[in-house]
Amino acid sequence: MEEPGTPLVVLTGVSKAYGGTLACDHVDFTVRRGEVHALLGENGAGKSTLMRILSGDVTGHRGTVKINGEPVVFGSPVDAQRRGIAMIPQELDLVPGLSVAANIFLGRELRTKAGTIARQRMHHETRELLARTGITLDPKRAVGELRTGEQQLVAITKALALDARVLIMDEPTSALTGAEVERMFKVITELRDAGAGIVYISHRLEEIGRIADRATVLRNGRVAAGFGARDLTVEQVTEAMIGRPVQQMFRAKHGETGGELLRLDDFALRPRRHRPGRREPAGISLTVRAGEIVGLGGLLGSGRTELLETLFGAGTSGQWHGRVFLRDKEVRPRSPRHAVKLGLALVPEDRRIGGLALDHSVRANTALSVVDRLATAGVLTRRRENTAVAKVLNELGVKGALGSPVGTLSGGNQQKVVLGRALLTEPALLLLDEPTRGVDVGAKAEIYQLLAAAAARGIGVLLASSEPAELVGLCDRVVVLQDGRSSRELDTHDAGEAELLAAAMGDTTTKGTR
Repeated sequence: MEEPGTPLVVLTGVSKAYGGTLACDHVDFTVRRGEVHALLGENGAGKSTLMRILSGDVTGHRGTVKINGEPVVFGSPVDAQRRGIAMIPQELDLVPGLSVAANIFLGRELRTKAGTIARQRMHHETRELLARTGITLDPKRAVGELRTGEQQLVAITKALALDARVLIMDEPTSALTGAEVERMFKVITELRDAGAGIVYISHRLEEIGRIADRATVLRNGRVAAGFGARDLTVEQVTEAMIGRPVQQMFRAKHGETGGELLRLDDFALRPRRHRPGRREPAGISLTVRAGEIVGLGGLLGSGRTELLETLFGAGTSGQWHGRVFLRDKEVRPRSPRHAVKLGLALVPEDRRIGGLALDHSVRANTALSVVDRLATAGVLTRRRENTAVAKVLNELGVKGALGSPVGTLSGGNQQKVVLGRALLTEPALLLLDEPTRGVDVGAKAEIYQLLAAAAARGIGVLLASSEPAELVGLCDRVVVLQDGRSSRELDTHDAGEAELLAAAMGDTTTKGTR
């Protein structure tokens, strides 16, 4: 048996070009036995290309790949799997209509002597494999019926069934709840302790110190830095990823704002029917002024998303209590279309579900909310649509052809398309729900700059976020919600992340609280 720390994989001088662009430029990368090695970088930094080379999905590269000290050349993912390397992509490659067992053994089904599928044996072996990841699931259950966290664990189990000794995990916690993340970390720790080498790709920098042993940062296809993960700080990693100090990500706060745009006076919604899992507004008071960015803080389930959706006229069926004023006029948005006419625009929490039609073009997705405005006598010309869309996307720095499906863009560019659509409506007030979720730190910095520019033009911003650093760094004030009610208001000139977290957990003595 190899000693702990023995290199399982060694990549040396790996380079890969697409046309005239070097996706990877002489990258050295090592995965050791019994370690979690975090691979970090912006979208386009070369992470995916490097890991697709290691997993056999990309060929034609330069440099060497060694497995257990032996040089190898993979022609396909099957070749890599035979050498004990498996990759779990961010978009899980599971078949929803098939059972857990069928997914785990897909393409290598167990057979009886008569040549038929040995279902009972597959079910038995699936139970044993699932037990290794600490979960109990019915092997006959359809994967599409499972929660996201359970599907992620099934994907890990599928890799274990291949006897993978090197496991590549791409954004494994991006869609998981806090409890599911903890369960995932437990499984990763057990795999590491059993001698597996794990490559962990994540945009959630706060996770790296918890789960990783080492971290490598790529920038522009090259290794920008390497860290011992236990000692690194988010500021160090961020600076290595974007090439500039983290303090430059956020705007300078001057405290100069215009007149009041939005005011909620003890606002509440009593829905006509109960909607499980939702925390409706139950008594919220706040204000947003022109040119001001106001944050919505609070723990998961505090009602941030529900408030923004209600203000935007989505899911407002029910009895309103309290009052909502927009530019000193009492309003009640009846629908998203009505909200846009009132001067509101929403960037929803999940861009892939509530924000984008992924198979449609960048152009169509961006212009969706302003088709009526751009049309003349009911006719929308492609030229006018292109002009309007190109202008806003150029300002946002979106990379991608207008006619390309929006689903082909990176996460950061997809988010900027959603933001561009909102800005095209020329809103007085932007409602933002987790605007930087699932994007890399470079795209975060760009989005922060875009929001700062919008505020400088006099647009008001009401921003919900689960990231304390984002709320403190970007917002002028933060209103903390608890159980659908506004419980605290913090001035971020005086209060920091610790005070914000304390207020979210119910501390009534929080510094900077109003």
